[in-house]
Amino acid sequence: MHTVQTRRTLITGAAALAAFAALPGASYAAAEKRSPVIKTTAGKVRGYVDGEVSVFKGLRYGQDTGGARRFMPPIRPEPWTDVKDALTYGASCPQGKGEEESQSEDCLFLNVWTPAKAKKDSLAGSSLNDGAKRPVMFYIHGGAYNTGSGSHPWYEGTKLARRGDVVVVTVNHRLNAFGYLYLARLFNDPSVADSGNNGQLDLVLALQWVRDNIAQFGGDPDRVLLFGQSGGGAKIATLMAMPAAKGLLHRAVTMSGQQVTAGGPFNATKRAKAFMDKTGAKDLASLRALPVDKMVEGLRATDPIAGQGSVYMGPVLDERSLTRHPFFPDASPVGLSVPMMCGNTHDETKGFIGFDAKAFPKTWDEVLAKLPGQFAGRIDIDPETVIAFYRQTYPNYSPSDVYFAASTAGRSWKAAIIQDEERARAGAPAYAYQVNWKSPKDGGIFGAPHTIDIGLVFGTLDAKGSIVGAGPDSVAMSNTMSDAFVNFARTGDPNGGSLPKWEPYTLPRRQTMVFDTVSRMEDDPRGAEREFFNRVPFTQFGT
Repeated sequence: MHTVQTRRTLITGAAALAAFAALPGASYAAAEKRSPVIKTTAGKVRGYVDGEVSVFKGLRYGQDTGGARRFMPPIRPEPWTDVKDALTYGASCPQGKGEEESQSEDCLFLNVWTPAKAKKDSLAGSSLNDGAKRPVMFYIHGGAYNTGSGSHPWYEGTKLARRGDVVVVTVNHRLNAFGYLYLARLFNDPSVADSGNNGQLDLVLALQWVRDNIAQFGGDPDRVLLFGQSGGGAKIATLMAMPAAKGLLHRAVTMSGQQVTAGGPFNATKRAKAFMDKTGAKDLASLRALPVDKMVEGLRATDPIAGQGSVYMGPVLDERSLTRHPFFPDASPVGLSVPMMCGNTHDETKGFIGFDAKAFPKTWDEVLAKLPGQFAGRIDIDPETVIAFYRQTYPNYSPSDVYFAASTAGRSWKAAIIQDEERARAGAPAYAYQVNWKSPKDGGIFGAPHTIDIGLVFGTLDAKGSIVGAGPDSVAMSNTMSDAFVNFARTGDPNGGSLPKWEPYTLPRRQTMVFDTVSRMEDDPRGAEREFFNRVPFTQFGT
């Protein structure tokens, strides 16, 4: 299946060409001189220059995964002899209607931004390898395991690459049923033995591409930082338990996204059956023959484990590529040698309501009715007990304050604490952070919601849909966070710049960097809430 050029990709390519044309004394020949051609292991690729940053979009790191290769592990691309244009983003994995206009099973593409300067002969097709060996900041997008791509405007890497003198990479990979439909117990066919974790294996292949090629773009293959928000963080935590990924990543940051446990094989099989029932597929051949839109339609099957909501897709404990849970019963030994940063935001669940102030609960009865939905599939606790605790602990909190604080602590924050504590117990602690800095959107009523750290780290303050703002306070907070991430990418230690000394998370202190207008170190922030929710076990959603 081939990528279909859509309005977005055409606009992106047109913008690149327009940038060439805007150069002083521009001509086609001048544009060609501003178009670095790099030799990769598969063939030559042509990018473009945005200011002082060379950009390569839609670089193929794997073959088409459609047709007969559906549900099979990824493989390296076939070599080519011509020069492939890398001016527009590649297709995202099929996922239904949304922001991703260009969708295809042929979706194994990545994007590179580099401040490396071309050598005289590199325009003829050699490299941007100037010997600087820059850290590589490899971002994995969120959207759980179901949606998203590496081409979101918040992830545009130009500003981060330029500010940090780093090479930035974003990636597309298989999602939902295309990447995580577990068929190994349904069909005795070796071609689907890895089907429950193909999305993760795509990421491994992308990291192998970085190992083999990133030096040509001015990056250091021995200093690769993985960072990802929400589902991206969960994918990274999972990779840290996968032997196939060992040695391919050298630092890791999970931003409001953790994976304590993976799905079990029996539950994953039940979900695969529910998916097949929804699509009408009866066997492997009919599954492979399903049109893409029917595959996407199958995702609307009711989850047979939760009994509600659409069917969950995510990594599976398949005893092949994933042989143990990432952070249960402890932190996987596979990832203990990798320095780790683990973050969350103070008001995570304010990011799950579409930034609609009308969705704020106004009465205690509303909080009582809504809390169980936030806790479902994660913790089982009496909401009246939760409300009573918060009203006693924070007597000035309104009903909406209690709702968002409790749902954040029970739904989103608990897994981050588990990761931090298991790392600390293993003697390989994480650098923990909490974002308290409030989005200026609508006068700050949304606090520090889920996703706020993305724009702050990338510096994409004025990107479409940004909740960060572009005022002086926003710029200052962005510079502080971005520099910490760059320092971590460079040395495995985030210290330096304007921050106070950042200590790793240890027990029982639980040291945490609180990012705010004035950032500070704090021991066990929200400790009372942590202790309260420790009275009940936490279950990773999907497990």
